[in-house]
Amino acid sequence: MRRVSTIAVAGIATAALAFSVTACGSSSEEGSKDAGIGLAYDVGGRGDHSFNDSAAKGYDKALKDFDVKGKELTAKDGDTDADRYDKLASLAEAGYNPVVGVGYAWTPSLTKAAKKYKDTDFAIVDSVVEAKNVASLVSAEHEGSYLAGVAAGLKTKSNKVGFIGGTDSALIKKFAGGFQQGLKDTNPKASLDVQWVQVGSPKGFGMPDRGKDIAEGMLSNKVDVIFSAAGGSGAGAIEATAGKKGTWSIGVDGDQYYDKGLAQYKNSIMTSMVKTVDGSVYDFIKSVVKDKKPESGVQSYDLKRGGVSLSYSGGFINDIKPKIEAAKKKIVDGKIKVNDTYKD
Repeated sequence: MRRVSTIAVAGIATAALAFSVTACGSSSEEGSKDAGIGLAYDVGGRGDHSFNDSAAKGYDKALKDFDVKGKELTAKDGDTDADRYDKLASLAEAGYNPVVGVGYAWTPSLTKAAKKYKDTDFAIVDSVVEAKNVASLVSAEHEGSYLAGVAAGLKTKSNKVGFIGGTDSALIKKFAGGFQQGLKDTNPKASLDVQWVQVGSPKGFGMPDRGKDIAEGMLSNKVDVIFSAAGGSGAGAIEATAGKKGTWSIGVDGDQYYDKGLAQYKNSIMTSMVKTVDGSVYDFIKSVVKDKKPESGVQSYDLKRGGVSLSYSGGFINDIKPKIEAAKKKIVDGKIKVNDTYKD
């Protein structure tokens, strides 16, 4: 009787253990989705004084507001799409949800990750990935850049203006195209010198020394206003203009006048074309973590929605504010259609 009882107890224990192992295995495969927020930066990462930092601002606010944890990863120079996929997969496997890829360079890897991890909510900034579990956070960079072109056209004294792009991608050409049109519509006499930090490669967003060299070359040719859409490389351009009296930088993505890392140069930052990457990232995270209704599909942040704007920090363009606001109204009202690509 005692023997039977012992065997029975052992059987029950074995069954219970088997059930536990099965349950754990199921949980592992499906992935617990309460680890927090996963954020994957592009090259340059947090501290680039530009695009990545703007995304970090929205991420930080979400961590605080929703009392959740998070994990940040950064793409390295030379990372392949496979390397980037591994980073996204590691976040999904660890149970981070949502997972955000900052920058168009994540497009191939995030497309693959979204297909593999269908229970994870993904977002990509500045690109479009068509999947039910992906929100594509895009902005009307060309509209905000048009206003930057208006400001440059009114402020230049030499009638020579420069644009520095991190690379010659379709996205950066949106900045260049809008800027070019705003400049020409405002000041037909002005010429525009367009240069790319690194043709065909996102490495161009993390080369401040190269950005500085390009800007110094432009300044030596009497360019007196330079707009950079080049991530960390743009910080180098800002440093260059700060070193030459009577010249101006136009910041990008965040309001770079208030960037602590650029504080010593702020009096040369005429304005910034502000792009609410922080707002779009925060909105997406909120939809998943708090609202439990994840955004998906294309989420467009244009001038009308407040997704892009021109800053008046420092008061350097207050004298031309009426003309900038008039141009803004025409864009919002549909009277001005802004080019979304650069034309040589």
